[in-house]
Amino acid sequence: MTDVPPAVDLDLRLVHCFTVVAEHAHFGRAAEILHVTQPSLSRQINRLERQLGVRLLDRGPRGTRLTEAGEVFLPQARTLLRTAGRVVAQARAAARPGHLTIGYTGDLIITPVVREMRRRHPDAEVRAHHVQVTDVPAALLDHRVDVLVSRLPFPTEGLQVTVLYDEPRVVLVPVDHRLAHNDFVTLDDIADEPVPRLRESNPAWESFWRIDPRPDGRPAPDGPIIDAIEDKLEVIAAGEAIAIAAGRNLPSIRPDIVAIPLHGVDPAHVALAARRDDRDRLVTAFRKYAQELLTVSAGG
Repeated sequence: MTDVPPAVDLDLRLVHCFTVVAEHAHFGRAAEILHVTQPSLSRQINRLERQLGVRLLDRGPRGTRLTEAGEVFLPQARTLLRTAGRVVAQARAAARPGHLTIGYTGDLIITPVVREMRRRHPDAEVRAHHVQVTDVPAALLDHRVDVLVSRLPFPTEGLQVTVLYDEPRVVLVPVDHRLAHNDFVTLDDIADEPVPRLRESNPAWESFWRIDPRPDGRPAPDGPIIDAIEDKLEVIAAGEAIAIAAGRNLPSIRPDIVAIPLHGVDPAHVALAARRDDRDRLVTAFRKYAQELLTVSAGG
């Protein structure tokens, strides 16, 4: 007879509260984020500590810090919450087999395929969902989306990835920049121009979009640190940095920014990603239509 591990009475809501407190190292800020009072939050953390039988946090005059047990528990708590979310999403997906959520990032257009899916599968629920580039591939692996169209590079472990088409890269500069009227630019032209850095991003993504290091081995000049891709437009327009980008809609981004073709570098690849073990008929259909329609609409 197989031994059954003892049941653990662990409230995931309390685990979530702990991760927020640990992240901000401050009960007051955590309470604001969680929309509870500080006394209530303190009681919830105390309940979690009683359930675990260990002290997780110490409060002092300089704020809140993790105990040794808290340091060990924090990464496991984050994994536990992600796993729980994934399990719930998988169960819900199994209960509604005629459902497809299509993720996309940035300015990528998936409308032709969404329309085709709805035309060919009128009984299915098909919807589109915008995903931040920093959330790829987690949105897929956590079952928040079923397929996703994004620009490479992104982590591909556990995914099936199909390149749909290529996009030439460009340099974004403010309208009054010294290069704004050039027909094209090279890396030599922007060798000393600062490039924004995304605070939380995959190293391969940063390397590709900053072209860092440059072909001669020099690092790309550091520009402002930004929290979201959308923030780069503001720092470019303000003259704080330039940026390397790709996309069909770039010429109409905003009137105070110019997109100049960047010669001598590899293009960006727009790819479709799905979970490697997903054999759902709607996922298969979406891949087929995307290869037909998105490649054609991109001029590939």
